[in-house]
Amino acid sequence: MNQMQTLVAPTLITHWAIVNFCAPCDIRNLCRDLLRCSKAKGIDLREPYTVIQENQQSSRNPAPVRVELMFEEIQQKLPGPPRFLLCILPERKNSDIYGPWKRKCLVDHGIVTQCMAPTCIDDQYLTNLLLKINAKMGGLNTLLSVECLQSIPFVSSIPTMIFGMVLSHSGSDVPSTAAIVSSRKWPLICRYRASARAQSARVETIDGLFEPVSPERDEGMIRELLEDFYQSTSKVKPEHIIIFRDRVSESRFEQTVNVELEQVKQACRFIRDDYWDPKFTVIVTQKAQRTNFLQPKPDANVPPGTIIDTEICHPKNNDFYLCAQNGPLVSIIQTRVCIYLIHLCLKNSLLLRGLYGVHITTCFLIKSVSLLMTCKSWFILCHMFAPIWYAHQAAALMSQFVNSDMTSNSSGGGGGGGFTQIPKLHENVCDSMFFC
Repeated sequence: MNQMQTLVAPTLITHWAIVNFCAPCDIRNLCRDLLRCSKAKGIDLREPYTVIQENQQSSRNPAPVRVELMFEEIQQKLPGPPRFLLCILPERKNSDIYGPWKRKCLVDHGIVTQCMAPTCIDDQYLTNLLLKINAKMGGLNTLLSVECLQSIPFVSSIPTMIFGMVLSHSGSDVPSTAAIVSSRKWPLICRYRASARAQSARVETIDGLFEPVSPERDEGMIRELLEDFYQSTSKVKPEHIIIFRDRVSESRFEQTVNVELEQVKQACRFIRDDYWDPKFTVIVTQKAQRTNFLQPKPDANVPPGTIIDTEICHPKNNDFYLCAQNGPLVSIIQTRVCIYLIHLCLKNSLLLRGLYGVHITTCFLIKSVSLLMTCKSWFILCHMFAPIWYAHQAAALMSQFVNSDMTSNSSGGGGGGGFTQIPKLHENVCDSMFFC
């Protein structure tokens, strides 16, 4: 997408406000440029209702207190809850404001929010910011041509649900975060929602996928996401479930996949529909950090979409290498993909075409290398399928809900151990792409 293209489904954004946590920023110029860029993309972004500046005295308080004081001002100055809040941080996302602010907006009030730092602001930065805002607000940025024609191999022909699963470890003494995103509104493959749980540190298998608390009630993450797919897809159940799992160690590969897949199957069986028997495909991805593919001429990477499935692959495992994005010479991290289980009769070429389509459907980049992203995050995105990228984003964000409120007494499933559980999102935003 270039900066002159409009979006597939831009949103109308009214009754919104800007909050500034003592960041040095020319708010007037920012508003003017943001409105101009939004018009170019087709987004109907109205003038902000108000701009709320944090006073210097409040900025001396701890971050949670600063957030509370800011929300008191928001409630005083706005006639009712805003639909959207643009938050200007004094630093980038490592700001101690970020976690408490996101929790307050997404958990307590159900308000969509976008954070930014007032550095390197230009049209490309603002356009990428607007792509994220549009996706969070329910808009649609782009569609693949095969998605429009409903001709994505092994996805468009039958109701297909896509899971992206990750398990993020922060340290031996800190609970891990399991996050899952799931596709919704089939036959689209670009809309997802997320669910996350905290669990015991350094456990390699995701817990909390299936949690029956009574003969009639399952509180696991899969049940929640299955219900969302059913409601968002005209009450259709998925006949094919594709599971993308990231970062499974070679030594525990089969054990981890078997345990997690069985939990997903149990969650499906718990629905008790004798006529529903979905098929499963499990795809495990790993970074091939020391593998680079070049064209015969020395000054070019292989083109995006290149797949290597012979010669250097495992002699028995069903694996291949995928280069999905363009980028600087010899800098692209390839994706090593291992297809663990297929219950559909698919030609390998069709499967690879479908996987490539899923790989490139992230919602917020206007260029291969974006100023919005650090070099490190660009490398991460290059090797990840979209659902796995989104799951990592959700894990990183929702783990901060716990970090910002360690005094919380909430607890729950997904690992036990007496640690603080990740709070549930407000119903207003639980099915949004808040993690973009």
